[in-house]
Amino acid sequence: MNTSKFPQRIVCLTDEVTEWLYMLGEQERIVGISAFAERPKQAKMEKPMVCGFTGANYQKILATKPDLVIGFSDLQADIAARLIKEGIPTLITNQRSVEEIIDTLALIARVIGVEHKANIYLDKMRRMLKAAELKTARLKSRPKVYFEEWNSPLISGIKWVSQLIHLAGGEDVFGELSEHQSAKDRVINDFQEVVTKAPEIGLFCWCGRKFDQEELLGRPNVDQIPFVQSKQIHEIDPLFMLQPGPAAILEGLPYLEKIIEKYTDN
Repeated sequence: MNTSKFPQRIVCLTDEVTEWLYMLGEQERIVGISAFAERPKQAKMEKPMVCGFTGANYQKILATKPDLVIGFSDLQADIAARLIKEGIPTLITNQRSVEEIIDTLALIARVIGVEHKANIYLDKMRRMLKAAELKTARLKSRPKVYFEEWNSPLISGIKWVSQLIHLAGGEDVFGELSEHQSAKDRVINDFQEVVTKAPEIGLFCWCGRKFDQEELLGRPNVDQIPFVQSKQIHEIDPLFMLQPGPAAILEGLPYLEKIIEKYTDN
């Protein structure tokens, strides 16, 4: 397919967009990335950094002469508004579920004219999700899982994380909170709520900060939690679990399956 009529100079405001374009073999079109872009590692060596997550260097962005800027979430609304006023075509997506992640990846591929390449990866993701769904649908019981995205305040997992836990065979003990888009609406007000729910597996995925097990073990009544008693405390890399892109499914789901499957009752 001739892609010359599609955007050729793309600024990626978030990590998952950069990773997706590299996966599609379209990295030559990227003219700017986020300072937080870590996947793939060569992106930072090859591409200029033009933004953070909620802030951007507009002079740098404009200097790249982009014909498309792609970002994520309402948190980048101010960046998007400024760029739109500058006349820059800007696409901000707001995917929060597994289904929306796949739909968004498909949308980006259509916008840049490489649906044929994207379908190879998207079909693989769909097969993985379907296989996991069929496998865990037969479970007689599921281990209770606590997922912590941040420790101060305590924040539980976003919707796609909760869905992946379910697909991997677990039960997210704060699954009801995952329906909320904003992190402030997923705050757990008292750690005693975690203690009371008695989760058997603890998953810790602090966004932008290394998990501190000593901090966890210093919390009140923490020794009453099954996952502490059995030492089922797992740190998960946010670089694949908390990015609403391909890695959440391609790497996140298998990672969760390995942890959870030994506790599932078939």
